[in-house]
Amino acid sequence: MKTMDAVLFKRILTGGAKNLRANVQKINDLNVFPVPDGDTGTNMCVTFETGLEETAKIASSNICDCADALSHGSLLGARGNSGVILSQFFKGLQKGLKEYNEVTALDLVGVYKTAVSQAYHAVVNPVEGTILTVFKEAVNYAEKKIDSSSQIEDFYREHLKGAEEILPKTKEMLDVLKESDVIDSGGAGYICIVEGMYNSLINEDYNPVSEDDGNNLKNEAAKIDISAFTRDSELEFGYCTECLLRLQTKKVNPDNFDVQIIIDFLNSKGGESIVCYKEDDVVKLHVHTLNPGDVLNELRKYGEFLTIKIENMALQHQEIVNKKEAEKQPVEHKKLAVVTVANGEGIKQLFTELGADVIINGGQTGNPPVKAFLDAFEEVDADYIAVLPNNSNIILTAKQAKDLYKKSEVVVLPSKSIQQGYSALSVINPFFDDIEDLICDVQETMDGVAAFEVAAADKDANLNGMNVVKGDYIGISDDTIFCVSKDRTDALNKLLDQYEDIDDKELLTVFCGKDVTEEEKNRIEKDLQEKYSKMDVTVLDGGQDVYSFYVALE
Repeated sequence: MKTMDAVLFKRILTGGAKNLRANVQKINDLNVFPVPDGDTGTNMCVTFETGLEETAKIASSNICDCADALSHGSLLGARGNSGVILSQFFKGLQKGLKEYNEVTALDLVGVYKTAVSQAYHAVVNPVEGTILTVFKEAVNYAEKKIDSSSQIEDFYREHLKGAEEILPKTKEMLDVLKESDVIDSGGAGYICIVEGMYNSLINEDYNPVSEDDGNNLKNEAAKIDISAFTRDSELEFGYCTECLLRLQTKKVNPDNFDVQIIIDFLNSKGGESIVCYKEDDVVKLHVHTLNPGDVLNELRKYGEFLTIKIENMALQHQEIVNKKEAEKQPVEHKKLAVVTVANGEGIKQLFTELGADVIINGGQTGNPPVKAFLDAFEEVDADYIAVLPNNSNIILTAKQAKDLYKKSEVVVLPSKSIQQGYSALSVINPFFDDIEDLICDVQETMDGVAAFEVAAADKDANLNGMNVVKGDYIGISDDTIFCVSKDRTDALNKLLDQYEDIDDKELLTVFCGKDVTEEEKNRIEKDLQEKYSKMDVTVLDGGQDVYSFYVALE
C-alpha cells in the first residue's frame, strides 16, 4: 500500500486497540512502584478506546479528519500518566496530519516525529527509559529505513522493530526498572499498539483474543481494596490527581490562558509526574501530590471542573505488592545456598554462573546493611547458607546477620576481596559431605590468593615513601601502596613486576572496571599472555566501580 487514507487509518487503529486490550493485564503486571500509575495497561486502553469512539463518528475519508477525532476523544478521555502521554502522542499525530487527505510512508516519518515532539513537550520533566523513549527511538529507527519507494507496511514494520529493539534497554535507563528487572510498562503498551496496527495492515481479518473477556475497563478502578490503608497508616506516596477543567470567561481569557501558570504552581508545591495541557478551553491535568485540595482550590481560580479523579497511591502500591507476592514461585530447597556481595555487572554475572544464589550489591564505598543480608537469606531455602562478604569492612555485618538468622545455619566465609570470593566460588561444592571440611577447603583456597587492585587516587598523599597526586593510578595490596603511575595499565604492570613469587603462580585473573575501554582490555590480555606465557591468563569485564583492575594470582 503506497498511501493511507482515513478508512485504512481507522482499520489499523482498531487493530492496535484490540491488541492493547488483549494484553492489558500483562502490561499492568509490569508496573513497579514508584513508576507512576499501577494500571498502565488499563489507562492506555481506556484512553485509546475513547479516542476510537470519536473516530467512528467521522464519515470523511480524509486522514486529517480521522486524526482530529482521535486526538479530541483521547485528550478528553485520557486516564493516568501513561494514558495522558499517549493522548499527547495522538495530539502530535493530529498536528502532523493536518491538511493531509492521505499519506505515504515517507510522510509518516515526519508525522510521527511531530508526535514524539508533542509528547515530550507535554511532560514537564521528561524521563528517558519510559514510553517517551520508545516513541522516539522507534521513529528514529524507521526514519533510517524509509524512503520515497517505501510502502505503508514498511513504515509500521520498521517502526515496530525499532520499538522492540529499545524496550529491553529501558530497564538499564531507570534504576527502579533495573532493580525489579522489568521493562517499562508504558513502552510495552505502545509496542502492543504498533504490533496490532501492523498486523491489521497485512491481515484485514486480524482479531487478537482479548484476555479481559469484554469487561468494562473504565470501571476497573472500583475494584481496589481500601483496607490496604487503615486508620494507622501514613500517607507515603500521595494522591494520583486528575481532572478536566473548563476555563471560564468570567475568571480568565480561555483563548490566551497559559497552562504554565498551573505547572509553576504544581512545581512550587512539590508535584510529581506532572502532565498539563490545554485543548480549546479545556485543561487536562495529571499530577502526583500530597495535597490535592490545594491543587483543586488553585484550579478553581481559572474555571470549573468537568471531571475529577483522586486516588490514594498507597492502595495501588499495595495491590501491586500483594499480587507480586502471590505470584512468587516456590524456591527449590537446597542443601547449600550461597549469598555473596559484589559490584559490577560483569562480576555479578560471573558469580551467578559460578553458583551464587543471591548477590547483594555492595563493596568498597558501598557497604550493605545487616537487613540486606537478612533479606537475601529469606530469598533462599537451604539447610546451610554460605556467605562471601568479599570486603574486610563487610565481614562483621555478615556475622551480625548470621547471629540474627535462625531458619538456616549460616556460615560466613571471611573473604576480604572480590578476588578471594571468585576463587571461593570456584571450589564450593553444593553436594558436600561435611560442612567443616568444605569451610576448610574454601579457606585454604582463599589463603592461596594474592589479591591486588589498581585505582585512581581521589586526593594527594604521601604514603609508603611515595608521593601520590590526585588522579594518579596507585597499585594496592592489603591496603599498602606499592606503585604510582599516571597510566592505569602501567600501574598494573608495575604491580605485577613487584610481586616476588609470581613465578610460583599458575593462574592470573584480571577484572577490568567500568572505566577500562574494550581496546585497553584487549591490549592488556595480549600483553599479559605474552609476558606470563607459563600461566593461565584471563582478562574479564568486571564493570566494577572505584577500581580499574582487580588482580588475582593463584
